[in-house]
Formats: sequence, C-alpha cells, structure tokens
Amino acid sequence: MVETIQPEGTPFSPWDVVTIGESMIRFSPVGADRLEQSPQFEVHVGGSESNTVVGLARLGLRTCWISRMTENALGRRIATAIAAHGVDTSHIVWTSEDRIGTYFYEPGLAFRSSSVVYDRSGSAFARFVADALPLEPMRHARLLHATGITLALGEDCRALLSLARECALSHGARTSFDLNFRSRLWTMVDAKRYSESWVRQSDLVFMAKRDACAWLGCSASDRDEEVLLALSRGREGYCTVMTLGPRGAIALEKEKLVSAPTVEVTGVGRLGGGDSFSAGFMYGWLQGWDLETNLRWGNATAGLKHSIPGDMPLITRSEIERIVADPIVRGVDR
Repeated sequence: MVETIQPEGTPFSPWDVVTIGESMIRFSPVGADRLEQSPQFEVHVGGSESNTVVGLARLGLRTCWISRMTENALGRRIATAIAAHGVDTSHIVWTSEDRIGTYFYEPGLAFRSSSVVYDRSGSAFARFVADALPLEPMRHARLLHATGITLALGEDCRALLSLARECALSHGARTSFDLNFRSRLWTMVDAKRYSESWVRQSDLVFMAKRDACAWLGCSASDRDEEVLLALSRGREGYCTVMTLGPRGAIALEKEKLVSAPTVEVTGVGRLGGGDSFSAGFMYGWLQGWDLETNLRWGNATAGLKHSIPGDMPLITRSEIERIVADPIVRGVDR
C-alpha cells in the first residue's frame, strides 16, 4: 500500500475513494463475429464507477464500491470480480428481488461502427432508494466519486447521490464527478439540468471535449483552452479536466492551465479507457502532485488499458511509472 496524503485538518479515513454505481455483465461476440451471428460470447464485468476504483485500488489506494444487486449467480460474479482487485464491496445492498443489468457490445471493425444493446431496465441498482443507502463509507472517505451515468438512471438514483454527497461533505470529504454522457440513457438537455450542481460544486470534474461542447452549447471547433475556461467558469479553486481523445488532455486548477499530449494507442480494450484515465489522474491528484504529472498518469493509465481485454484496468503502479517516464509518451519529442 502506498502512502497517501490526508487533507489538512481532517481525521484519518479508512477509504481514499468511495463511489456508488451500477456494474453489469457484458457479453461480446468472439473474434470478428457480429452480435446476430456469433454462436458464443465473451463475458466481462464492467461499470464506470467500479472500473475507476479498481484502477485506484490496483495503484494502491483504499477504495469502496457501493451498489444494490440481486443475490444470484450474476450478482455474485460481479461482486467477486470487483473485490478481487482489493476494492471493498462489503457495503453492497443485496436483494432477492429485481435483476442484474446486462449489455451486449459489438466492437467496431473496418467500416463497421461499434454497437451496444442494453438490457438493464428494472435492474436492482435502478431501484436503489436513498433510504437504503449505507452512509458509513461517506462518513469516512477522503473523496466521493460520482458519474452522470448514475444520475441518468432516474429520480431515485439522483436522490441517492444527493444524500451521499450531503453526508460526505458534512464529514469533510471532497467530491469528484465524471459526466460520462450516454446518449442511450438521456438527452444532453436532461444531463445539464441534473448534473449542473455536480459540475459547478465538485472539487474535481472530468468531461470529454465533445460532451463539454454539447453541455455548454458551444462549437466543437472552439479552441480547447476556450472550452475548458468556459467549463471552469464559477469553479475557481476547483480542478477541471477535459479529455481530448488521441490528442491527450487539458486541465485547469487555481488559474493554472496545463495540457499533456499522448501517443495514440490501438488495442483490444477500448471500453473503460475513460474510467482508467480518471483513475490515473485522480491517483496523482489525491497525492497532491502537480497538474502535468496527474495528466501524464491519466494518459498512461488509459493507454495501458487499451491493451487489456475487458472493462477493468488490470494495471500495476510500476507499469504506469515506466510509461510516464518514457520520453515519447511524455511528448518530449514533439
């Protein structure tokens, strides 16, 4: 376990990062088959919040994932897969009712775009109400991490996150938020309406440029710096991070604006790349490192994830340190 830095004036917390979210079973065709033709499927476990804390746990932080899941073979498979990487799953709310969400993912190839078929309606997590939320983790966390995916799942989930944030803040925690916009779950109009307070008030915010432009109502052709400054307006003192796809990422904190390039990576594990970036950046941010180093860690963690099948970043700290030290990855030759 690596040494972590506690914010001044706060008591020791057993968890560095606590998060709440839904993880699902993902089925994908083997090889280049299409969903409609494949006789067999690979099975993976994935969810934005759990992907992020798995990455943080593998880097050495104390993490906790909270969810509501049906107590059956699929629910146990999800919990076991996440706990295997050191994430605390002891605060899962188990139920004999409802169901585990699933989805089917067909990777893109050549002229074929990737496609997703969700089968998650009526899942156990979508029916997670605030009264059932275990509050103990929020009382002992350094950081509460949330995403727009959970906000998109309905009023009960929004009330759940609101209560979690209120409890975490009242006990000295900070908050982070990743919009992680999913057009299959809600419109950008609703996304802005329900994420506004999270974007404006969270200590750390992640957003892809394409989503930031849609959220702000500006043009995707606007300069990166202009979009980031607009997104950061009213967030003085907080940290805002905007990812730029293969061009890297850019961040602003306390009037300091920094960008970091990356090397474009092709591989087998595109899913979970954004969550991996968040994990890498968040790791350095919680250590109190400088913005450029945090961006490099985010880029390196996302790049490594692209080489790993499945949704979770099965990384090690030594691998990320090696990648970050590489002069090509650092953009020294550019």
